[in-house]
Amino acid sequence: MNSESNTVAESASRAPLRVLLIEDSPLIRRSLVEAIDASGSLRVAAYADSADEAIALLSDDAFDAVIVDLQLKQGSGVPVLAYLQREGLIDSVFAAVLTNHALPAYRERCEQYGVRHFYDKSFEFDRVIDALHEYAFARSNG
Repeated sequence: MNSESNTVAESASRAPLRVLLIEDSPLIRRSLVEAIDASGSLRVAAYADSADEAIALLSDDAFDAVIVDLQLKQGSGVPVLAYLQREGLIDSVFAAVLTNHALPAYRERCEQYGVRHFYDKSFEFDRVIDALHEYAFARSNG
């Protein structure tokens, strides 16, 4: 590999991970975008405020991580989780649920779709960001 190819490969390996944010609250979305984009290792590449819009984005583009709110302006984030599982994406992307509805029944339902990261917006907002950073670090070093 020549030096130009090395530079391209190194640059590609440092490209921020692409995050799809599914959140209908502009205030929370803005806070998440700021927190996610701040490190430089992650970038919110797109956002959606409905399941249909999120599924359309997922079918048209590739993302490294997906953050899903369960309660959306129109419907629920559950169809997005079902889509990720059905398409075999649930194991190849970082999929997390960040919700105000952090009841055990919701957690169990999300786990049935293969979600390993489930956070309560009220108490664990920073934990989803930390988990994303850990995922980005592991991907860049592994």
